[in-house]
Amino acid sequence: MRNMAVNLIEHRKMKTTDAKAKELRRFIEPLITKARNADMNTIRQLMKILPRKNTVQKLIKEIAPEFVDRPGGYTRITKLGFRDNDRAPVSLIEFVGMESGQPSEDVNDKTKKKSKGDSD
Repeated sequence: MRNMAVNLIEHRKMKTTDAKAKELRRFIEPLITKARNADMNTIRQLMKILPRKNTVQKLIKEIAPEFVDRPGGYTRITKLGFRDNDRAPVSLIEFVGMESGQPSEDVNDKTKKKSKGDSD
C-alpha cells in the first residue's frame, strides 16, 4: 500500500484493479487529512508511513493545499473495464482536482515522439 500511495502522489493518478483502488483510497485519504495540518508532528507521522521524503513534501506542499476547504473524498475511482489476460476488473484512481481527460506527464512524454521530418 505504501508504494501504491507513493505512486499515486507522484503521478496523481494510476491504473490498478478495483480491489486495490478501494483499499488505496482507505489508506491515502487519512494521510491527506493529516497533511492539511502541516506542523512538525504531522511531518514526522507521515515520514513513518511513507518511505520517501520528497513524496511527503509533495503531499504537504502541493496536494494537501488543494483540499483545504474539502472535508473528505479526495480521490475518485473510475471503472475502466476488465484486463485482457485474467479478466480482473480495472479502475483508474485519481485525485478529485485533476481532470480525467487530461493526459498525465508519463503518457504525454510517450506520445511526443519526433518524426524524421521534424527538426528543432
